[in-house]
Amino acid sequence: MPSHPFEYEAGRPLWVFAYGSLIWKPGFEFVEQQPALIYGYHRSLCLYSHVHRGTPEKPGLVLALDRGGCTKGLGFKVDAEKAKQTIAYLREREMVNNAYCEVSVQMKLTGSTEKISALTYVMNRNHPQYAEGLNEGQCAAFVRQGIGQSGANPEYLYNSLQALKNMGICDHKLERIAALL
Repeated sequence: MPSHPFEYEAGRPLWVFAYGSLIWKPGFEFVEQQPALIYGYHRSLCLYSHVHRGTPEKPGLVLALDRGGCTKGLGFKVDAEKAKQTIAYLREREMVNNAYCEVSVQMKLTGSTEKISALTYVMNRNHPQYAEGLNEGQCAAFVRQGIGQSGANPEYLYNSLQALKNMGICDHKLERIAALL
């Protein structure tokens, strides 16, 4: 099993694995950031957004980690003194409707063979906001219509794509969906 429920060990630095908006808008203090890789999950537009990038009446679509594959992203290291504050912030931001599961994953930093335990958020496939099996045209339609507390959904997708490109990560499926907008 690639992950298990997250438990923070007090007094140790916290690592956070970012794969979407946390890359370009972390919202917490960190002392280090490095490209990273996890196995067992892939980045996917598979979460209907009812708060940040849409509403229940007009949902948007945001990124989540879904089962299978691997994901390149960014590892953030947080000082032990800021860890509990960071976890509280991330729970408020990411667990707004419990569509994500908070888990610990084994992350490899670029250029290292060492595995580091990191906090991340993966899709709860049993949640009613799980957007399973959408084709690229359907994804684009949800992204196009979504506007929520954090702004327009297309802006979210463009910012996420730009952040990935800046890291040298090419996500062809997201690029094709963005081209449909």
